[in-house]
Amino acid sequence: MLLFDKAMYWTSFDLVNKVRIMIRSVLGTGKIKVGHAGTLDPLASGLMILCTGKATKRISDFMDMDKEYIAVLHIGETTPSFDLETEVDGHFPSGHVTRELAENVLTKFKGEQNQVPPLYSAKFIDGKRAYEYARKGHEKELAPAKINIREAELLGFNPPEITIRLLCSKGTYVRSFARDYGSALESGAYLSSLRRTAIGSFNVKDAYTIEKFQDFLQQMKQT
Repeated sequence: MLLFDKAMYWTSFDLVNKVRIMIRSVLGTGKIKVGHAGTLDPLASGLMILCTGKATKRISDFMDMDKEYIAVLHIGETTPSFDLETEVDGHFPSGHVTRELAENVLTKFKGEQNQVPPLYSAKFIDGKRAYEYARKGHEKELAPAKINIREAELLGFNPPEITIRLLCSKGTYVRSFARDYGSALESGAYLSSLRRTAIGSFNVKDAYTIEKFQDFLQQMKQT
């Protein structure tokens, strides 16, 4: 089991594939199983858990753990994907949003709730990924899923940007939270930055970057 700090713009598959190639190349191993315990969007950075070999049987154990995120929301505007993958498509008043309002509204998101996933997601609709419909401009509805936001903390208030820490259950879409939070502010919002800082008791501070993992493999080879 390995902890990695995924870089922004990398897909989860990019990281898994890179690690698999590095292990085989540096250590001279044959085929080796490498899988991840939960995806992270290309526009997000932060902690991912990768399992290799027989440890891949434990992947589901890690997927059920709570996740912690640091999210930066841009208020007053919206995008179809609820993040920077798509262009701004809506403008809303935001001058009325004070720090006090931002904190008060945030408290309403704590606890169990039903959340509608974004159409720009890997959820399946009639056998196809939801984003396939979204990118073709087809309107589809996704069923709401039960999630739990256990902790929600306002870390920074510098309009149009608001920084929030979330501790939430598996299946939570922070992009959908951005959409819902903006609406609750009687404005709009999209996710401009996202970093996953923890999964269960595992923290990104203890994770490898690709460069550090390369050094680790070289040391293993020498010993």
